[in-house]
Amino acid sequence: MFPGTEGRNPHEAYYLNIQRAREQVEKMENSGKRKLKVCVATCNRADYSKLAPIMFGMKANQDVFELEVVVLGSHLIDDYGNTFRMIEQDEFDIGSKLHTIVRGEDEAAMVESVGLALVKLPDVLQRLSPDVLIVHGDRFDALALATAAALMNIRILHLEGGEVSGTIDDSIRHAISKLAHYHACCTRSAERHLIAMCEDHSRILLAGCPSYDKLLTAHQRDDYADIIKAWLGDCVKEQDYIVALQHPVTTDIKNSIKIYELMLDALISFNKRTLILFPNIDAGSKEMVRVMRKKGIEQHPNFRAVKHVPFEQFIQLVAHAGCMIGNSSCGVREAGAFGTPVINLGTRQTGRETGENVLHVRDADTQNKIYHALELQFGKRYPGSKIYGDGNAVPRILKFLQSINLDEPLQKSFCFPAVKDCISQDIDHILETQSALAVDLGGTNLRVAIVSMVVPTSELASSQADCQGKIVKKYTQSNPKTYEERIDLILHMCKEALADAVRLNCRVLGVGVSTGGRVNPKEGVVLHSTKLIQEWSSVDIRTPISNALHLPVWVDNDGNCAALAERKFGHGKGVENFVTIITGTGIGGGIVQHNELIHGSTFCAAELGHIMVSLDGPECMCGSRGCIEAYASGMALQREAKRLNDEDLLFTEGLSLKKEEQVSAIHLINAARLGNPKADAVLRTAGLALGVGIVNILHMVNPSMVILSGVLAAFYENPVQQIITQRALSSARDIQVLTSDLEEPALLGAASMVLDYATRRTY
Repeated sequence: MFPGTEGRNPHEAYYLNIQRAREQVEKMENSGKRKLKVCVATCNRADYSKLAPIMFGMKANQDVFELEVVVLGSHLIDDYGNTFRMIEQDEFDIGSKLHTIVRGEDEAAMVESVGLALVKLPDVLQRLSPDVLIVHGDRFDALALATAAALMNIRILHLEGGEVSGTIDDSIRHAISKLAHYHACCTRSAERHLIAMCEDHSRILLAGCPSYDKLLTAHQRDDYADIIKAWLGDCVKEQDYIVALQHPVTTDIKNSIKIYELMLDALISFNKRTLILFPNIDAGSKEMVRVMRKKGIEQHPNFRAVKHVPFEQFIQLVAHAGCMIGNSSCGVREAGAFGTPVINLGTRQTGRETGENVLHVRDADTQNKIYHALELQFGKRYPGSKIYGDGNAVPRILKFLQSINLDEPLQKSFCFPAVKDCISQDIDHILETQSALAVDLGGTNLRVAIVSMVVPTSELASSQADCQGKIVKKYTQSNPKTYEERIDLILHMCKEALADAVRLNCRVLGVGVSTGGRVNPKEGVVLHSTKLIQEWSSVDIRTPISNALHLPVWVDNDGNCAALAERKFGHGKGVENFVTIITGTGIGGGIVQHNELIHGSTFCAAELGHIMVSLDGPECMCGSRGCIEAYASGMALQREAKRLNDEDLLFTEGLSLKKEEQVSAIHLINAARLGNPKADAVLRTAGLALGVGIVNILHMVNPSMVILSGVLAAFYENPVQQIITQRALSSARDIQVLTSDLEEPALLGAASMVLDYATRRTY
């Protein structure tokens, strides 16, 4: 919202925003420059709510933009409200109306509708000859628009690309993004997704959702009570009714119809006045309408079934509802701005970013589940969220459009990650086993391994999901003390491994490096090393290895590599949220949230060993005091073992120190097992410190699993589980604590970076 619009009538504020947008659009460099001809194509009531604010903005800037409007899809169908009329009511001239929907409301009808649109669109686009076509979202009609424009060399601006959801819409959205030349996305995550899809960052605008420009002011209208009465009856009050909107899931039609039926049964039992909108035109909608009519919803006294509600009035109804239920994107997007409670049913919106107002019932397989969700949500109020916009999308988009250089080459270019030129494949490469070189830089040893991705031959195993990491051959040397010697040794060992890989029929796809310290994995640089590895800070590892071996190189911290190993080969396989903790010489780990490794803004996320559990505890190697690592690491236990030994309090009957043998953490553990009370007290304190630290982690990131890795993992499993039971919040006490089954997590994690990325997976 622009300054100066606060406190104004919502209509006045909205149009004042549009006028300010006009003032913000840069003036043309010279009066001889022609207007930018923009074609806006709208297919249904939902996308028009997003496109209309942009259309109003261009209408207010007629000296800069020439607007052409094309209407197609369900806009022109009586059963869906003939919603093209609201475009005419908004006083936009519709240049073309294309009847593109083949009725049938099944999968074949959707395909035929795309084909019909592709037959009709070329004539319209050739006649209009726009500079830019604006396409919204993820509908099959929009895919036809983007395909036609791309083949006719028309620049495409795609709105709301990069988002994630369920059903076929996800695939269609990403397909349109690949056809589009420019992108205006709504959230930071969507922007990152587009960049990950190799789209040019300079052509991506983080604008926010255009509907929010109107939504954040229009829902404050004073006449909302009249709107509620008009649609729901005179006796219905604010927050005492439900808005229901459920669409078919085209990839699981049968189950989505079942969920729809269960939702209607739950709403009938809940006995609250409900405004229910007809589903969209996707495959399965005809069956859903049959279910509605079979249950007599259109005649039921508690229901008002409608085909369409004008967007401005729909905003009021959602904003003041006691609850919204269904699987419409409006529930996870627009409703969040008002704090309206939402019940999201099924998988159609899986992956969408949501506010705390959304309660998910993904496995909505019983009426009781849905009814219970209604009991939990109805009548609540949540803080409004602005995940999808701040009210200033339109000015940003207009300025972005104005910045498009029509003299630039039309051909799209993609920003692929930098990799060395690969050797052309032949039959030998195809028959070889996909493999990686894994490098592990520890405080004592430097290790290199050839790691292959093996799929079990069992009939029960299925493709890559069941793959295992196999260390084909391993090489170990002492880690040199200087940078030059260390790099030379890494290259020597890698070249030796590459030569062996040919003999072993392993096709090496790249090199993964696991190292201690803080690492920038994007640049392949060790920013700050541990004290155990000398001359290893501000070091670019990727460049010398990549240049020498002519292979792509990935680098990450050893704790993160352990988490990656668990995600691909261990207990973390298929687990969306988990934490891995390494208990070895030091304490480290990695955090996986929503299947992605968390690095943090300065690449020091998951420094779990440096969580403070005491204000005045022992000194840690990081320079602080009271860290978990200062109590529970192998170095800390060795320190305490030496202290007890110096005081002649360590060794007991059955335990002795061999000649020239150094006191270690193992002696402390063995002494405790043999009944030494001093050693036992040290280990209890170490277990308590680690357990309290893990409780803090549970309360911060709430994983579903904690995996202990490293030489001390088996020893700490029971003490940690006990501390969680005693000290964690009740909702976090049932978290699984497991000991890793992986023998070489650092090497396997380093290899997984290569195998995931080089085989088209996400890292």
